[in-house]
Amino acid sequence: QVQLVESGGGKVQAGGSLRLACAASGRTLSNYHMGWFRQAPGQEREFVAAINWSGSRSDYAASVKGRFTISRDNAKNTVFLQMNSLKPEDTAVYFCAAATSPYNPTAYSQYTYQGQGTQVTVTS
Repeated sequence: QVQLVESGGGKVQAGGSLRLACAASGRTLSNYHMGWFRQAPGQEREFVAAINWSGSRSDYAASVKGRFTISRDNAKNTVFLQMNSLKPEDTAVYFCAAATSPYNPTAYSQYTYQGQGTQVTVTS
């Protein structure tokens, strides 16, 4: 079992930045590919970003590419999502999730574990 706990959410004005963290316990994160997903009220969960187990590959949704950066520190069992130039449409609950191979970043069904989420609110 892997327990994932997100942190770093909050309220920020448009154009601002937040850095989300996803801390894992139970097993080492280096065995897992990691993803970030988000869900806004009344909307379906959507893929945001993912990174493979070694950090050698990352993928992003078109809506966040160039603004968000996913990274990982396997020694600290933590994955990060740096979010810059935030927009009101980025407002959502952000979840991190862990998956074993193969690396299939956008397919939520491939992720075995998920955290409880952290709220991100961007005001205009």
